[in-house]
Amino acid sequence: MSVRVRIAPSPTGLLHIGNVRTALFNWLFARHEGGEFLLRIENTDTNREVAAATEQIQRSLRWLGLDWDGPVTFQLDSLPTATRLAHQLLDEGKAYEDEGAIRFRMPDEGVTAWDDVVLGRIEYPNKELEDTVILRSDGRPTYNFASPVEDVEDRITHVLRGADHVTNTPKQINMLRALGADLPVYGHVPNVNGDDGKKLSKRHGAETVDDFRRDGYFPAALVNYLALLGWSYDDKTTIMSRRELIERFSLDRIGASPATFDYKKLDWMNGVYLRNLQPDEYAHDLIRWMREQGIDWPEDRVRATAPLVQEKIEKFSQYPDFVRFLFEPVDPPAGLDERILMAGRERLAAVEPWEASVIEETLRELADELGEKPRQAFHPIRLAVTGSKISPGLFESLELLGRDESLKRLSAAAAAPAA
Repeated sequence: MSVRVRIAPSPTGLLHIGNVRTALFNWLFARHEGGEFLLRIENTDTNREVAAATEQIQRSLRWLGLDWDGPVTFQLDSLPTATRLAHQLLDEGKAYEDEGAIRFRMPDEGVTAWDDVVLGRIEYPNKELEDTVILRSDGRPTYNFASPVEDVEDRITHVLRGADHVTNTPKQINMLRALGADLPVYGHVPNVNGDDGKKLSKRHGAETVDDFRRDGYFPAALVNYLALLGWSYDDKTTIMSRRELIERFSLDRIGASPATFDYKKLDWMNGVYLRNLQPDEYAHDLIRWMREQGIDWPEDRVRATAPLVQEKIEKFSQYPDFVRFLFEPVDPPAGLDERILMAGRERLAAVEPWEASVIEETLRELADELGEKPRQAFHPIRLAVTGSKISPGLFESLELLGRDESLKRLSAAAAAPAA
């Protein structure tokens, strides 16, 4: 049977990064097996908030490149089927009425067991299963009934979901058996925790895909990192392309222990991906990110700065502060060495042509004449023109800033009164 898996988020909120990791596992498994990956919205309502969340879910998956097969479906569409089957169970004595609702009659003795592809054999004592409402008194099916019914309708072969669903599985297995349906293979993937050992949430930083996108992460890097949260190819391989992830992914290498989200490792990995981009592609993606953030700096100047920052920053959100001096006035600290600043201004005024290599040669000669080490001589000049101790290469920065603006800033810093 061809593999068919699904991601079925609830539209009660935005798509959480832990749910995205689970969606990625489903997607990789489907693509590895040549199967299908379905997107189902588990809604029981159609209000405006649901519509907005549904759009965010799809936008997030598209940005990450997690394409789904067929149209997006909605649990709401299958409610008539779930309602009919609930009444069927009632007629067969497998369910009963309770204050206008219909409850499924769970077995009282023995265990409900399944071979979980992640956690191994699980046996759940039936005495701990309460009779579960499957149809509310207002006529709406509950999640624990509608979801497995829709899995049957969608011919889902594998249900790969978070470990917090383990307690739902024995209930759903008993309901499906009562309906005479074939059971899917169940696998419960580990939770994603913050570094404090608690489930990842806003208190740990970014939470949704939109948060990571705003923070300047590269989608391929985020996919690579998320794949390693609870799964590994071996004990040493870290950087893997999308094609390699698909080729190598297997359910038997998903671990049972919770995964810890490490932002430092993600930043490192993101930097690796950004440095490996071709210069034109890097500039294109950087400009697109800036437009999304509403930063409207001149595109030609941004493209010119891209080679200066590609090796130095780990994510696009670090770019604006790194090169802001090229686009906006600076406020250098007071008390910079006036002797160096004025000597530097005099020498730079005569530089021809105004190119980084010539600027570098001139300033190194100046440092030698002043009896200063290059680092000490360049420090006040860097602060005067960039306003920061950290910036792209000084000589390239001066070239991009231009002769007139560079000289103007050196003069202003030299004339500033001491603090």
